[in-house]
Amino acid sequence: MSTFAASHLSPSYPDRAAWGTAPKLRAWQQEAFDLYSSREPRDFLAVATPGAGKTTFALRIASDLLSRGIIRAVTIVTPTEHLKQQWADAASKVGIAIDPEFKNSQGATSRDYLGVAITYAQVSMHPALHRARTEARKTLVIFDEIHHAGDAKSWGDGVREAFEPAARRLALTGTPFRSDVNPIPFVTYAEDGDGVRRSVSDYSYGYGPALADGVVRPVIFLAYAGEMRWRTRAGDEIAATLGTPLTKDQLGQAWRAALDPKGEWIRQVLRAADRRLTEVRRGVPDAGALVIATDHETARAYARHIRTITGEGATVVLSDDPTASKKIKEFSASEQRWLVAVRMVSEGVDIPRLAVGVYATSISTPLFFAQAVGRFVRARKRGETASVFVPSVPTLMGLAGEMEAERDHVLDRKPPEEGLDDFLLEDAQRKKDNPDVVGDELPFETLEAVATFDRVLFDGGEFGSAAETGSPEEEDFLGLPGLLEPDQVRTLLSKRQSDQLKARRNKPEPKEPQLAPHELIANLRKELNGLVGAWNHRTGQPHGVIHAELRRACGGPAIAQASAEQIQERIDKIRHWATQRSH
Repeated sequence: MSTFAASHLSPSYPDRAAWGTAPKLRAWQQEAFDLYSSREPRDFLAVATPGAGKTTFALRIASDLLSRGIIRAVTIVTPTEHLKQQWADAASKVGIAIDPEFKNSQGATSRDYLGVAITYAQVSMHPALHRARTEARKTLVIFDEIHHAGDAKSWGDGVREAFEPAARRLALTGTPFRSDVNPIPFVTYAEDGDGVRRSVSDYSYGYGPALADGVVRPVIFLAYAGEMRWRTRAGDEIAATLGTPLTKDQLGQAWRAALDPKGEWIRQVLRAADRRLTEVRRGVPDAGALVIATDHETARAYARHIRTITGEGATVVLSDDPTASKKIKEFSASEQRWLVAVRMVSEGVDIPRLAVGVYATSISTPLFFAQAVGRFVRARKRGETASVFVPSVPTLMGLAGEMEAERDHVLDRKPPEEGLDDFLLEDAQRKKDNPDVVGDELPFETLEAVATFDRVLFDGGEFGSAAETGSPEEEDFLGLPGLLEPDQVRTLLSKRQSDQLKARRNKPEPKEPQLAPHELIANLRKELNGLVGAWNHRTGQPHGVIHAELRRACGGPAIAQASAEQIQERIDKIRHWATQRSH
């Protein structure tokens, strides 16, 4: 194929092809390309949702600039080693030869190549080398997931030194920008009305518009709660219900117990996810599923559970495995059901047939969550849906309900925004041999972890209610057809919920044992105090202030003199607060 074969790509829409090789541009890609061509900018930032086709867009620009002689070389900077190979494969299909094996020690690459693919880490280790390469030939630098240039000051400084002389720079990102205040090189910032500097993109294409265009799949989140019991280092046995208001420590420990491969919770969720995968494969025969695990030991244990559940082995991809890229490529081209990975498949890695996911990690930043969900949203044809199984944790529920939120990189922020502790993202990319430690609870022994179906989240709405795993109520949602348009998903979810509520109304309520008044009041006080503790961790308000505010809101005497009915009213009020975004 000619070096500039991509210069003849048609602007039609919405044909689909393999990653980075679409013979026809989608509507947004053509619009962004036209904008770029009209401006002829030195720097351009394109923000497009995962799965939208940023690679095809970038290679189209590279081909055009090469064909017009504006550039003579291309440098592609990626977050990971695997993505270097992926970019090189995509570029070769449009006639641009990229060396993905370039090492700093080489100094130069073969003249058979028009450029190299390198990592941000490579740049930071020898920025002067890459500056010399950039100065030697008029170069287009493509920054894949540009937010990584802000991972550390040395990375940002290295990127700025190496590529300041570049003829053109094209920055790409598909996920929310970082929460720290390290400026990202070659990104423009502008003050908003409050005097806070925010990143400014030249073109943006969010999940909402991409969903409406059929470019990405609708995502159905299936949340699972459950009863957890564990023993702390001090020998104390603690029980908690995941999916109910908990203190920060209780939530972290209950979450860890749920993900523990020795417990039943993860086995039940994997079984449900495999049942969902079977249903999806009725309409999408090669659909695959991915478990995003926390560490190597846990990933191997999850793979053993999958073999027990399905009778088939799962591909396991570990961050220090030299054959990881090969395994990912082979899985992508196969019809194997399950892939288990230690987080490294969360960003950029493209396996279009992934349609079912299990979010089995304790990382809860918006950046990591968006990257992880992005592995399942790439649409190959209209009607394909994505299903992601998640623990019923408030942070994750909030992120699932905000799939369409678009965030800028904000400088000048004083306290970090809640949940945006993206230092965890760097930790997520490191090699993980052992489980994460939650607080000081090590060793941590899970005694019991049982899952219950909690609810479904879709398009900002919630559907269904608590049900046992394996129940008809759970099956109503696991059995949703795998080929549905977004409006059909909402209609069907609403019908499932309506049918369940009707069935429950017609079912006689079981009689609960009668408690003595002092027992009832004691139980209600205990429940209220637990909820006040959870609200204290969420807001920082002292317990006494929270009780006083509840009393003002609901009326009645102090807690010691309050009746069972009055205490229940306060319980209902604080639960209502917990469902709101802020109080």
